[in-house]
Amino acid sequence: MKGIVYYLLPILLCLGVGFAGSLFQARSMIEWYPLLDKSILTPPGIAFPIAWSVIYICMGISLGRLIHHSRDRVLFWIWGIQLVLNFLWSLFFFTFRYPLLGLVDVLVLDVLVFVYITSAYRRDKAAAWLFVPYFLWLLFATYLNGYIYLSYEDKKAV
Repeated sequence: MKGIVYYLLPILLCLGVGFAGSLFQARSMIEWYPLLDKSILTPPGIAFPIAWSVIYICMGISLGRLIHHSRDRVLFWIWGIQLVLNFLWSLFFFTFRYPLLGLVDVLVLDVLVFVYITSAYRRDKAAAWLFVPYFLWLLFATYLNGYIYLSYEDKKAV
């Protein structure tokens, strides 16, 4: 039973953070986001909650594995900081409607998640691999955020 808690609590934490972030996005998703110039590579809206749900579950399992097998405080800190930055992105991009701040946040996330993957790999390969889909999604999100930022700034300049 104790082993299940190692995994269940981090998964619920991640899903809770994701849900909280979505609450801060709701208004902008109706009033602001549809009006933005987006890349032709932007997935349909339904793809985001599906992808994030899978990613959050993988993130939680990754932390659970480290709690169960490694107990590396540095990795715990990196994991926690990246989760805070993940939440803050929703605020920066959607609530504040500030694509540049969102872009800076996601760029820091890219680096932090890469560091997590490479550091976790030495402790628990599966924990590291569980973060790879997140890292790839973040790189794609960085592109999408950058595209919106550049087109948003172009429109403001006109």
